[in-house]
Amino acid sequence: MVTEMSGAASGSAAFNNANEKDRAGRDAARAGAFAPAGQNCPAPGAKTGRAPGAKLSIGGVELESPFILAPLAGITDAPFRRLCRKQGAALVCSEMISAKGLKYGDRNTERLLVMYDDEQPVSIQLFGSEPDVMAEAARILAGRANAILDLNMGCPVPKVVRNGEGSALLRTPEKIAPIVSAMAEAAGKPVTVKMRIGWDDKSVNAVEAALEAEKGGAAAIAVHGRTREQFYSGRADRSAIRAVKEAVSVPVIANGDVASADDALSMLEETGCDFVMIGRGALGNPWIFREALAAWRGEPVPERPSAPEKIEMMRAHFSDVMAEKGEYAAVREMRKHVGWYMKGLPGAAEVRRRVNEIGTAEGLLAEFDRCAERCGG
Repeated sequence: MVTEMSGAASGSAAFNNANEKDRAGRDAARAGAFAPAGQNCPAPGAKTGRAPGAKLSIGGVELESPFILAPLAGITDAPFRRLCRKQGAALVCSEMISAKGLKYGDRNTERLLVMYDDEQPVSIQLFGSEPDVMAEAARILAGRANAILDLNMGCPVPKVVRNGEGSALLRTPEKIAPIVSAMAEAAGKPVTVKMRIGWDDKSVNAVEAALEAEKGGAAAIAVHGRTREQFYSGRADRSAIRAVKEAVSVPVIANGDVASADDALSMLEETGCDFVMIGRGALGNPWIFREALAAWRGEPVPERPSAPEKIEMMRAHFSDVMAEKGEYAAVREMRKHVGWYMKGLPGAAEVRRRVNEIGTAEGLLAEFDRCAERCGG
């Protein structure tokens, strides 16, 4: 795809320019890169993601709004992505997928690649650290339905980072551009990265890593405002995300601590980013996307879902997981989701206890019925 190949060249130029030009020059280049056809360029730091009606896109993939479902291991399978897409997520991301597993035809890896037509556009996230392996995985996915391919540079779990993958790539930023470039060349579709702001608070190098990703041809950069050592503690550092936005010329996606429509809009405003990625805020709460979308459009924000609406969503979610994975896996996977959906409802703790003991679809559906009766749904 011409877009990706030219993106690699322009990314390299932008990397060199970042070392040679002053801040004003970078701001001007960035403003020009984001100007929708027929519109004036936004000023540096403008709320670029907050202009309903402006064209939003990543590598030529047009999106309806700035709100994106984050990749979440063990969570963002096709059934959950579909629910979030129906609620207004503009782009949905897969669970992270091993590039080596894809290359060597692992059956479990293949199951993670299930996509529904009505959830598109989808981004598939890969993790790995070897350019040739990442390129081969990208070639395998070239003919799949996903619109975008993403490189995981943010996963903090030990079994990933000990192999130099996930957020460990932030410790070897010189490896980032070759990996992204290899993926972009092979993919035939836009390649993005999702990263943290550094390994720990003594090595916050988000700007350096982002420039390397841009140099390699990344079409967009998602930044979770925590270090690897933080995992999910503390608060996401919005100033570090903003620093990335001010340094690169590709769209930047802000991520971390977005649990409401207000959080989503304030993230756009405070970081100046183009998109907001919502992860844990969507657990048991796909409605966050419809609320953020309404607020962004200046429309009345829908009321929080009622108890009957939550129960119906649980039923729909379970139905899709059952159809996709069968009764045994579906009943067990829904246990965590039921806990999230039930948050704030009467008797939630008791429901969670019972659901964790249920082993059949019949039993789980009966529990949903009991919840509905108790909540008047």
